[in-house]
Amino acid sequence: MIYVNSRFVPLLLVLFMLSSTVGLAQDVQDDFEGTGTITTWFGDACGMNNNLYNPVQQGMNTSATVLEYNDTGGQYANVRFDAVSNFDFSVKNSFKLNIYVPSAGITGAAPNQVSLKLQDGTLAQPWVTQSEIIKSIQLDQWQEVTFNFEEDNFINLDGGSLPPIQRTDFNRIVIQVNGENNNDFVLAYLDDILFYESEDTGSGTDSNPIFDYLVWSDEFNGSGVINTLNWFHQTQIPSFGSWYNDEQQHYTNRIENSFESNGNLNLTAINETFTDQGFTKQYTSARLNSKFAFTYGKVEVRAKLPSGVGTWPAIWMLGQNITEGGAYWETQGFGTTPWPACGEVDIMEHWGTNQNFVQSAMHTPSSSGATVNHGGQNISTASSEFHVYEMDWNSVRIKFSVDGVTHYTYNPEIKNADTWPFDAPQYLLLNFAIQASITNSFTQDAMEVDYVRIYQANPDFCAGDINNSGTVDILDFGFLLGDYGCSNADCDADLNNDGSTNLADISMFLTVFGSYCP
Repeated sequence: MIYVNSRFVPLLLVLFMLSSTVGLAQDVQDDFEGTGTITTWFGDACGMNNNLYNPVQQGMNTSATVLEYNDTGGQYANVRFDAVSNFDFSVKNSFKLNIYVPSAGITGAAPNQVSLKLQDGTLAQPWVTQSEIIKSIQLDQWQEVTFNFEEDNFINLDGGSLPPIQRTDFNRIVIQVNGENNNDFVLAYLDDILFYESEDTGSGTDSNPIFDYLVWSDEFNGSGVINTLNWFHQTQIPSFGSWYNDEQQHYTNRIENSFESNGNLNLTAINETFTDQGFTKQYTSARLNSKFAFTYGKVEVRAKLPSGVGTWPAIWMLGQNITEGGAYWETQGFGTTPWPACGEVDIMEHWGTNQNFVQSAMHTPSSSGATVNHGGQNISTASSEFHVYEMDWNSVRIKFSVDGVTHYTYNPEIKNADTWPFDAPQYLLLNFAIQASITNSFTQDAMEVDYVRIYQANPDFCAGDINNSGTVDILDFGFLLGDYGCSNADCDADLNNDGSTNLADISMFLTVFGSYCP
């Protein structure tokens, strides 16, 4: 028999109650067989029966009981439940459910979809701070649908809200089939609701590789002029005489606007009268294009940002194929595709009008300019300390973070030329723009960059065996030099699969030189 000192009994009871509460907060599931933890189901302008005999026991779901969702024309019809306490997304990040929608049970022309919304049920208007993921569904079949609030595209109704994975105010789940603001009828069956953690095993897969092999970098350890083997000064003004977005500066190749000092790159904007290409402007700055382009990988840029209303620094990428006069890859003959069809990836943008906020965004034919595809986070020391801005890009999603904290993931459910021009090489840009709202007191400021590093998956060490002789040798190097400059799908020596044979392939070849490939 085990004896417990009576003095510790109250403490043990408190600990037990706390641990039970935490456990309940994370155990959110319902299979509608009487063993679920969800007890607060509610139909909002929607008929609901959470104890219905499963009328379609087939395919992946032969369970006996399901929830019936019966929208008979409610404008905002949905079903919902409230959790015991707020969701902890540091522990779990995803929801999943099974759904069946019979084609005979719907009217209207709304897209066949299911959305899961996170809300704060304590608010008088819980939807005002909601975050939502929408997924397409197929009719007349059971299917499992997942909602990963760390990896999937989400929609914050309030654009200023933090990413859902960083929030702790959600305690309500709303499930809605075929949208809202319509009076369509929708009959659906739901089953096996679960809150869970979708984990990356860390080993990498074909669709989710681990990018830990450094393929290109600049540590800015020089003094004075920048390394022109890595960077190109983009200075040519667009044909209408000014840079896009009503930017006020000339970009120059002068050392005053871009230089290396004390281990950092300085992109410096200066208040000065400067005439170039027949136009006089009151500010100068710098815009750099990388002479390296790649497909899939991770970018890390450690930087400290300028401050003040009207300042606009950016770390971003454009398709290598963009048709933009004066851009580096255009001058090399790669320009075939206009913006935004070439794709734009904004790793970091910072506006001095919103000093403590940094944003990431995507521009594609489906949404560009004032794009709906964006997310960000508050960084109170963005202009006083260095932070690492990161972009991780694979074949299915692009994820953005600062100092390891993810704030946005772009992962469109349908990937085509309109939503996903990101299966081709992109190059990096660093620039510091001046907006028309710049204050009269501005004299000069800089974006300081400690390093830029690009990683890809560990190379196939036998990829360098271009002639398939069994070893990576000097003959292969000859083939590599003969293929240098190739920029199409048939490049024999495109070792890193970035769409061209270039300096990155030579760097990779030197790494694998001498490998034995039986």
